[in-house]
Amino acid sequence: MNYKFELTEQPAQPVLSMRTRTAVGNLPQELGKAYQAIFQYLSEVGEKPLDAPFAGYYNMDMQDLDVEMGFPVAKPLAGQGEIKPNEIPAGKRVSCLYKGPYDQTEPVYNAMMQWIDENGYTPTGVAYEFYYNSPMDVPESELLTKIVFPLK
Repeated sequence: MNYKFELTEQPAQPVLSMRTRTAVGNLPQELGKAYQAIFQYLSEVGEKPLDAPFAGYYNMDMQDLDVEMGFPVAKPLAGQGEIKPNEIPAGKRVSCLYKGPYDQTEPVYNAMMQWIDENGYTPTGVAYEFYYNSPMDVPESELLTKIVFPLK
């Protein structure tokens, strides 16, 4: 399959997020809980998400994923409780917009890693996914996920 990769240089992006460790099977519930809590907090402080919700994956251990879940915001904001201010670091990134089921992203990841290697880049070790729609709103075949690898 042909994927379209985009190489960009991005400024740091402030986010509000929650971080946890979970098995991949529990991920939908964890994402839903975090997004709901952060969205509610943003409403309480009179702010809105700047972009789609994201998940940052700090490892690929499907039994013990280290995952950050949140929303990009327009400016750094204070957190509350488990909701923490953070940022997606500035720098080069390669991304790919994928359309289809979440459980079929592995070929995209493999193709992106091959592209990174062939073009002489090194990933930072974190992968981000931005979710532009939801399985509650569209069929799995219509899900839009932007996969992003920050590069060293």
